[in-house]
Amino acid sequence: MAVIGAGPAGLTAAVALANMGCHTILAGPAYNSDPARPDTRTTALLGPSVQLLKNLRIWPDCEPAAAPLAAIRILDATGRALRAPEVVFHASELGSGAFGYNIPNSALVAALLHRAECQPGLQLISTKGATDVLPCDDGVDVQLAEGVGICARLIAACDGRNSICRRAAGIGAREWRYEQTAIACNFDHSLPHEGISNEFHTTHGPFTTVPLPGRSSSLVWVARTEEAQRLMALPDDRFAAEIERRTGPLLGTVTRNGPRSAFPLSGLTPEKFAARRIALVGEAAHVIPPIGAQGLNMGFRDAAILADLAGSANRTGDPGMASVMAAYDAARRGDVTSRTFAIDIVNRSLLSGLLPIQAARGAGLHLLNSVGPLRRFVMRQGLSPQSGIPPLMRAGGVSSGA
Repeated sequence: MAVIGAGPAGLTAAVALANMGCHTILAGPAYNSDPARPDTRTTALLGPSVQLLKNLRIWPDCEPAAAPLAAIRILDATGRALRAPEVVFHASELGSGAFGYNIPNSALVAALLHRAECQPGLQLISTKGATDVLPCDDGVDVQLAEGVGICARLIAACDGRNSICRRAAGIGAREWRYEQTAIACNFDHSLPHEGISNEFHTTHGPFTTVPLPGRSSSLVWVARTEEAQRLMALPDDRFAAEIERRTGPLLGTVTRNGPRSAFPLSGLTPEKFAARRIALVGEAAHVIPPIGAQGLNMGFRDAAILADLAGSANRTGDPGMASVMAAYDAARRGDVTSRTFAIDIVNRSLLSGLLPIQAARGAGLHLLNSVGPLRRFVMRQGLSPQSGIPPLMRAGGVSSGA
């Protein structure tokens, strides 16, 4: 088996496949190898994703850099006449100390790579990328930029939104763009965050602070593209003042803000999730706005489900056969499609000035604030689908033997 792409989803897929007894090749460029553009993003890993990392013996290397998410606060900062109520979701309502943990992408990738380097049955190939992918009846031939060839019975396509593997499989994709850009950075503040993530809903998109260890938080600030360009051009002190103005008294004074990166927002959903011995994982399979901590958590579910299906098939036959591809497509379709739709609706509702849409959004948040069973149902669904969780994402599930 081969994994094409060495980002967080690709590293996780490769370790998970090898963990399930599949001899696996991981081929991809070094993650974020451009020092002029460091990855300033963090990832809020929800409960099942943390459990996956525990089962793969990766979590001990992640935990020192991660902060627990004890609560999620949603605030209406639109300034509109019809404003939604403030809603706070507490992990304790589900009998848990935390919804998950927030960790810098750099620390997460370092932990994943460390595990990949010592994972039995996993071979790493550093490459600039795949230049040609040719599916055949009994395997897939992959040509790498350096002239090296790989042949595998199953390909996990983790090569991003412009996936060459997806095109080779003949899988079409619907793509769209938002007139929004996300700014990501980390900052220090004078008041403790108390483990609470704050999601301010504005007319430009969400402005979200997520806890990091100590008195630090990560920021994902979604703004109209023109506004994002203005914010990126500000000197550090004025940018810090903008953060303080929006967070109000919640975090106090911004004492330091780190480097900023900007990412245009877009969306992508494929016609299917697997075909011709190629299974789509991570951003090759779904691209969504950074709302509700869903993106990489969905990618981790891709990896865990594919490893479960391929590992079972590998013990008795062919892990890339049509029935495995069909099972993977069926397992991912409902989860990915429903979450992509929900996040798109939430994002567009913030941008819309139509009163009926504003009223519907406010009414929905009012119900979440006042109806306990509904709140808990939505919290559980937000963490993960309530069916089809693979063994690698369950407590006491399959763990690495090395």
